[in-house]
Amino acid sequence: MRLLLVFFSAMTASRAQVQQEPSAVTSEGTGINITCSHPSIQSTDYIYWYRQLPGRGLAFLVRAIKGSKEVPDPEGRLSVSADRRSSALWLKRPRLGDAAVY
Repeated sequence: MRLLLVFFSAMTASRAQVQQEPSAVTSEGTGINITCSHPSIQSTDYIYWYRQLPGRGLAFLVRAIKGSKEVPDPEGRLSVSADRRSSALWLKRPRLGDAAVY
């Protein structure tokens, strides 16, 4: 069984502190939930998710302000909590090539 290692990156935005777990592991093809806490988000701020594959630049994945939104590549869904203080990116069937910084 091959393992997929997904790395997360905690970062600080100009107006909001953003926190994530440092890493997570799943088997190839087994869904994984990547959560992000942004407790100081402003009511008009969008939530953007990017990923950075090894040796590549940032690639935009999805943005949302509330609710949930499908993500075409990698296949999954972004869900934003009702209070907008956290969001989660669900990767439905991650492949080895999806190992990246999110």
